[in-house]
Amino acid sequence: MPMYEYDCPHCGDFTSLRPMAQSALPCECPECGASSMRVILCAPGLSTLSGNTRSAIARNERSAHEPKTVEQYKEHRGHPSGCSCCGPSTRLAPTKANPHALKGKPAGRPWMISH
Repeated sequence: MPMYEYDCPHCGDFTSLRPMAQSALPCECPECGASSMRVILCAPGLSTLSGNTRSAIARNERSAHEPKTVEQYKEHRGHPSGCSCCGPSTRLAPTKANPHALKGKPAGRPWMISH
């Protein structure tokens, strides 16, 4: 069911979750019970974004009024504390076993880039 916006003459605007068949009908104000007409106050939210973008926006909206502390952030990081991709790392030096200082073995796929 979609959420519609209504304007109460006494209390101001409010939203209500109603079936589409009742979208044009007046709605009772939850505060005072007065009959209120439907208004359009903001643009509808369309799901034309990719899933990753939509989840990132939702995450930012949640964190706007409930930011994580440093301890909470450390607990929920994706990588462990010792991973070499997130912090400063030492460069690999060429050795006899690894003359080109590759991160991993070539394994027959030289076009692949390792993480």
